[in-house]
Amino acid sequence: MRKSLTVMLLSLSAVGCTWVHMAPGASAVRVTSAAPADCQKRGEVEVSVKHSIAFVERNQLRVREELETLARNEAPGLNADTISPLGEPAGGSQRFGAWQCGR
Repeated sequence: MRKSLTVMLLSLSAVGCTWVHMAPGASAVRVTSAAPADCQKRGEVEVSVKHSIAFVERNQLRVREELETLARNEAPGLNADTISPLGEPAGGSQRFGAWQCGR
């Protein structure tokens, strides 16, 4: 019983944790709410994170932040300097457009 309670408490405390860290070069990637004008599309990326732990939903703002960070991490590999979401997050996944705007 005590072990089960300990596992549950640890699971609940981890619900708000951030495990995604920004990669080198990703901090220079700009995030826009819509596809930017006068930019060259470099591709699309789909990223995903855990959205629940032990049947407990994680903080949705934290999930969005982690998805954005993962997309920013992917952008330099596509020679993109800007990303924009292509839809809302669903089930811990989200698609982003990657753009080269030449800032």
